[in-house]
Amino acid sequence: MVQLPNSLDEAIAQAKEATQAALNDGYTRVQVELVFPEIALQAQSITQQFIPIFEEYGSGLKVLFADTGAAALARRDWGEVPFQVTDVGTSRSPVDNKIEPEDKAFLIVAPSSVEVNQVEKLCNLAQERPCVLLNPQLEDISIVGIGVAARQLRERFLSTIESCYYLRPLDGAALLYSYPGLWQVWLETEDEYQLIAEQPQKPVGEAIEQILAQARGISDSSDEKPAPKKPGLFTNLQRFLNALSR
Repeated sequence: MVQLPNSLDEAIAQAKEATQAALNDGYTRVQVELVFPEIALQAQSITQQFIPIFEEYGSGLKVLFADTGAAALARRDWGEVPFQVTDVGTSRSPVDNKIEPEDKAFLIVAPSSVEVNQVEKLCNLAQERPCVLLNPQLEDISIVGIGVAARQLRERFLSTIESCYYLRPLDGAALLYSYPGLWQVWLETEDEYQLIAEQPQKPVGEAIEQILAQARGISDSSDEKPAPKKPGLFTNLQRFLNALSR
């Protein structure tokens, strides 16, 4: 059973292992989601840590950032690398022109709902070649919408992407998934995080609220005063991210 990570490095290590397992099992469209507000600031650094997964593809790996600026910054910072670094394209530079016969795998970094059409086209053009989406945010109601078009997008494309790793802090809790396991809900107790639920499907909305309420209701019935809390996972992560941003 996967354990809740104690640091960002541990989370990334788990995510890499889960991604590799999903690819080994034949999935060609997978996504990794580290759902922290500050994580976007570290996109380039986190991407670098994922590169070893694709070592076997050599120059056949193509890393695609959401925009030309992020791609240019990565090329500058990384220097000479054996793989290609570009962006997912725009209306002026369509993604069709960025897919080449010699490409063997694609790592798509932090695509948003603005780029969802390019990402969908890229995944279709890739056919059976692996596409790994790192911290995608492809669903934004204000852009994608909530009507027929949005439903068609989910059915046609978004539903074809397999989640292989997910980590999100909640209020005094956390939601974790690591392929091929179950979705886990962890609750912060007196001095640690405790696993309180495992489910085959992602719990969302009222479902996760009920899980947390039930677990907290049991603990709240105790007359004992809780011991002072030690710094939890997300306190440590916050310190780590703050250190990186200095």
